[in-house]
Amino acid sequence: MRAICLYLHIHQPIRYREYPIFDVGNNSEYFDGDLNSRQSNERIFKKVTEKSYRPMLELLKKQMQSHPDFKVSFSITGTWLEQAAKWAPNLITEIRQMVAKGQAEILAETYYHSLAFFFDEAEFETQVDLHARAVKKLLGATPKVFRNTELAYNDKLAHWADEKGYTGILAEGWDKVLKKKSPNYVYKPAGCENLKLLLKNYRLSDDIAFRFSDQKWKEWPLTSKKYLNWLDAACLDGNLVNLFMDFETFGEHQWADTGIFEFMGEVIDKWLQESGNKFVTVSEACNLTEPNGEISMPDTVTWADSERDLSAWLSNDMQKDAMKKLYDLYPRILDTKDDKLISDWRYLTTSDHSYSMCTKYWNDGDVHAYFSAYASPYESYMYFMNILRDIEYRTKKA
Repeated sequence: MRAICLYLHIHQPIRYREYPIFDVGNNSEYFDGDLNSRQSNERIFKKVTEKSYRPMLELLKKQMQSHPDFKVSFSITGTWLEQAAKWAPNLITEIRQMVAKGQAEILAETYYHSLAFFFDEAEFETQVDLHARAVKKLLGATPKVFRNTELAYNDKLAHWADEKGYTGILAEGWDKVLKKKSPNYVYKPAGCENLKLLLKNYRLSDDIAFRFSDQKWKEWPLTSKKYLNWLDAACLDGNLVNLFMDFETFGEHQWADTGIFEFMGEVIDKWLQESGNKFVTVSEACNLTEPNGEISMPDTVTWADSERDLSAWLSNDMQKDAMKKLYDLYPRILDTKDDKLISDWRYLTTSDHSYSMCTKYWNDGDVHAYFSAYASPYESYMYFMNILRDIEYRTKKA
């Protein structure tokens, strides 16, 4: 038996607007930008809904109807759920129906898509709890497998998840950690009792997520036949291929005219036509086999940039300064017991904000620029710090 675990991450941040210094102390509406602005959450969400969310959910629904044994796993942030509830509630309805049929599983994570685990564990746990409540209410699901923001993972996080009773956790199958081991097995995190570790097959995942439409890539065009041959080869060393990627890969990062939807439909169809092949959820993947040994990651590994570490969010002085000032405010923010103030502060913990302040060059820099809603990293930092000044002012008043 050979299995594919298809996990798709669904997220949109609540972006802060262009917030000038003159608004500090005078205007505490940080996130409601003009509909035509670069930071308009409504405009961006509706655009991605039409390009990605609707057509990809429709593709998945059709596959589930054609193949009752086809299954997928989603991680869905609280900030995405908030926006979907306002501007496209039928998306939530469709995902809830998939969950109810047992063909979709929802993972646990932080509500705000934050890196709070690396700054304040109490706040991290609060955000995980807020997410669990939202997922239960809106999707009728109780997550059993954990994924941290951007697959940011280390041994300490694994121990936390093990103690909290999760059955599985996700991480990047990075060569420097695996050395010569294959990501196509279930593993046990070092020092954990019951937790299972699923590792992303980053080559096969990124062939779709990043390289599919790149005409300079030596393997372009990528056909379903070629890709299925690669899947067959991967299964020579392990029987579980973990394809982890952003949901927006389909239609937003790889546009419809590249053939991405047709390609994915063919891969699913043809994989399941072969006897013994399956698609499994993350929980099913964890129970597929006994762990094939232990994996230790003492240093944090993520799925971002060529370094696969936290440098996408914490590599320059602007990012470090912004995050330090943000979390230094945390105890005083909580002391106010002002729900609106605490909520505004938590929206600022979303990792996309520090990501938009990154000043890397070359391919990584291009990716950061593509996902940023600001003219430059410096403008993003300036608006963020102005908002923090206003939040500090409100905290003192409270």
